[in-house]
Amino acid sequence: MSNNKEAFENAVRTMIKSVGEDVDREGLLKTPERVFKAYEYMYGGYKKDPKEILNSALFESSNNEMVLIKDIELYSTCEHHLLPIIGRAHVAYIPNGKVVGLSKIPRVVDVFSRRMQIQEQLTEQICDAINETIKPKGVAVVIQARHMCMEMRGVEKINSTTTSSALRGLFQKDEKTRSEFFNLINAPVGNRY
Repeated sequence: MSNNKEAFENAVRTMIKSVGEDVDREGLLKTPERVFKAYEYMYGGYKKDPKEILNSALFESSNNEMVLIKDIELYSTCEHHLLPIIGRAHVAYIPNGKVVGLSKIPRVVDVFSRRMQIQEQLTEQICDAINETIKPKGVAVVIQARHMCMEMRGVEKINSTTTSSALRGLFQKDEKTRSEFFNLINAPVGNRY
């Protein structure tokens, strides 16, 4: 994106003018540069490889019980309107001889979130990256999110939440495993520690 900095900033100036603002107004003079820097960060997921992240912290383990990380904050962008998607992901897997460093799961969520997305695809991408890389007995991903394209425009339904899921392996085949996952993610938080 750095190679296109000038073109990007010119496009932002054009957008500012198109909505009827004065691009030379003091408060807007540096806006094109600020937007460029924000977009570099918000879309940094295109430059990262989720499989590399997961492979960097794979460890042998005899654990064969569910590992769940819930309430992972995520911020993404609707690819249809370029408006925010704000939500949380719940990710679980059942090890098959290997576990992954706990911080790597939220990093994978970030990699895919920091791209232009639709929630359904985001959910599948996270699930498939974990499934294909660490090859567990099962993976489950649930995302609950608010879409500003529904709240700020269009139907204007404030606080509506969209839930999507992707299940692989035992989470898809075994009712008991699937139920345990959904019970855990829906359990009240209570004392955090």
